Amino acid sequence: MQLKPAELPEPSADARAASEMLGAVIAAEIAARGGWISFARYMELALYEPGLGYYAGGTQKFGDHTEGGDFLTAPEITPLFAQTLARQVAQVMRASAPMVIEAGAGSGRLAADLLPALDALGCLPGRYRILELSGALRARQQATLAQRAPAYLDRVEWLDMLPEHLAGCLLGNEVLDAMPTHALSWREDGRIEEIGVAIEEGRLVEAARPATGTLLSAAQALQMEGPWRGELSLAVRAWIGDLSRRLERGALLLIDYGLPRHELYHPQRNGGSIRCHYRHRVHQDAFWYPGLSDITSHVDFTAVAEAGFDAGLEVLGYCSQANFLLNCGIGELLGEVGAGETVNLLARGAVNVLLSPNEMGELFKVIALGRDVPAPLLGFASGDKVHTL
Repeated sequence: MQLKPAELPEPSADARAASEMLGAVIAAEIAARGGWISFARYMELALYEPGLGYYAGGTQKFGDHTEGGDFLTAPEITPLFAQTLARQVAQVMRASAPMVIEAGAGSGRLAADLLPALDALGCLPGRYRILELSGALRARQQATLAQRAPAYLDRVEWLDMLPEHLAGCLLGNEVLDAMPTHALSWREDGRIEEIGVAIEEGRLVEAARPATGTLLSAAQALQMEGPWRGELSLAVRAWIGDLSRRLERGALLLIDYGLPRHELYHPQRNGGSIRCHYRHRVHQDAFWYPGLSDITSHVDFTAVAEAGFDAGLEVLGYCSQANFLLNCGIGELLGEVGAGETVNLLARGAVNVLLSPNEMGELFKVIALGRDVPAPLLGFASGDKVHTL
């Protein structure tokens, strides 16, 4: 259910003050750039501006209502997610190198649950590297690991940038959806406009300009008929391409919500997929208190596959999260959950959220791109839909 900003909880005075500071930074950049910035640049500032952006500030992002978070990711729902994922990670490491790199590790729960699960499989990585640019999130990840997996903390290393050469398994859980995206409008007369951000009477407003350059070429390649509105992320394509070029042996394992191109860019999806998350509520006003809401958009998994393929990687598999987790044995792991009616009910309820078509099971997809890793991978043994990309 989409809420209007008027229906959202009112932020605290401190949160509003931080948002106003970020708003001033955004307004100054708009003025410096002639009165207009792209939505992609706005999204980058709103999410990642040092000290003020959503992911760069100090407020709680991940967790349930009692923790003050804005949304739950799969690792927060149940440790069975990481324990199941560990089976696939172990297979990739055995075929490449004993190394895991996690991009954007959130609260640190995935790392804290994945490391002991890999140890139990006899496949503990020599190093577990976390690429995290947010100082606030690094601190939370360190605290989570110290509390939940202290025996493995000395294996964890935080990175400011990716190494030039990569080997092993690189993980990204809900990373791509938060990368800056361009907003576009295909007009009935064939023109393609980029929807950006301007200021009108002191307020942030949408403003359109003709799309140009690489963005125009990429938009034209989609062959959409107007009127139609949606998004296109050049940042996702560039990031996947960069990772793919650095990967010498191993696999990228990416989990996110999105669709193949022919489904994402469909006439019935007119309006785009921009969604904002605040206190476990979803709304669509990306200008509401900048810096206080997460801003996301659906991933074009065809573009992800193309970017990897163009850099020499093989698409090793693509399927729904439900199929992936079932292939990796989440049902078996659920059956091993400790005795006790309450424990079992909680575990079953959590797994249902991960697998249900009405929850995360079909909305979230898993894609693997690799170099010198033999197929088939465990997670794609059945239900692989690479042919749909």
